[in-house]
Parts: sequence; C-alpha cells; structure tokens
Amino acid sequence: MIMNEKFDIYMNLLLEWNKKINLTAITEPAEIITKHFFDSLACEEYISHGASVVDVGTGAGFPGIPLKIERSDISLTLMDSLNKRINFLKEVCSKTNTEAECVHIRAEDAGKDKAFREKFDVAVSRAVANLTVLSEYCLPLVKKGGVMLAMKGKDIQQELDEALPIIERLGGTVKGVKPYTIKGTDITHSIVIIEKTAPTPPKYPRTAAKIKKSIKK
Repeated sequence: MIMNEKFDIYMNLLLEWNKKINLTAITEPAEIITKHFFDSLACEEYISHGASVVDVGTGAGFPGIPLKIERSDISLTLMDSLNKRINFLKEVCSKTNTEAECVHIRAEDAGKDKAFREKFDVAVSRAVANLTVLSEYCLPLVKKGGVMLAMKGKDIQQELDEALPIIERLGGTVKGVKPYTIKGTDITHSIVIIEKTAPTPPKYPRTAAKIKKSIKK
C-alpha cells in the first residue's frame, strides 16, 4: 500500500470538502486509494528526476498531489479554473506539508502568460478534455525537449488520430501510448506521451471558444 499519513490526510480532506463542493464522485476510501491515488501515480515513471511539472485542470489535485507526495524531487504547479478547488488544494498542501504552487487560471490563458508559457519540463493532465483540446491546453506550457503526459482511457486510438494534426502544429510529436492496469484493480487505462520537439506558434493556444469551434468543423 502507498498509503501514508499524507495520503490519509488528503483523503479525509477530500471527503470533507466534497460535501461542500463537487470534487469527486468516488467516496469509498478503498476506491479513492485505487482510482485516484494509484491511478495518479501511473505516470510517475515518465517524469525525470527534478522535473518541473504542471498539472493542467487538476481538479481535486489528481495526478499532481499524489505525484508530489511520492516524488519530493519534482517542483509542482497546480492549475485550475475554479477558485473553490484552488482553495481546497491550498489546504491539502498546507495540511500535508506538500509544496506546490496553486494557480487559479484557465489553461488557455496560462499558455499565453509569459510566466507559464514553455516553462515546464512536464505537463500532466487526467480526465480533463478530448485530446485535441487537451493538447492545445498543455503543449504551449511545455518547453522544447519536455513532455506532455495525457492520462486517458483504454481505447484512445481514434481520439489520438483526430488529435495528431493539432499536436504537430503545436510542436508536439507522439512518442507512444502506454497502457497500464491500475494497481489493485482490473481497470486498464493509457498514457499518451507527447514530446515537445518544436516551439508552439504564437497564435496558440486559441480561446476556448475557438478551440471548440475548430473541433466541430
């Protein structure tokens, strides 16, 4: 079991805050451990020592906080568009003595901000958006030579095929899709690994409305 005191505090805070704001539909402790904590840690092996990591659309802190609890060597930035969730994340970090920058910002705005654009070694994201949209949220934040790790479901090929054109325009190159089974379950998910091989053109990311409009075409 990975559970230590920090994960125990995290879970208790998650359940407590979930009564006030919608953070998770998973409320059984055993399922929180497997479907949130264990699942979040599946991408750990693809993050190099000392990497700067941004968790885009982190929500209740997944996968970023479990990764930081396990990997004190990484520097972590948590981004979310809802301030209530940012307040929750700040309390989790404080109570678990986990160092992270919690930023209330939309991903498409962060990608245009000089403080964040192409500043990170790794961008991770879990259960946020279709890969076409997600790539435009994440890749502008990754520096050349870094990687985007998209934590997705089992059947990802069609979604990946549709996203390839925008991934390439954003300066990304798909390096592989790594399937994994969540520890303690028979649930299979996958991680799409995208390397940042060229700078993202200045026009990206577009506004959320323009991103969604381009998908409908």
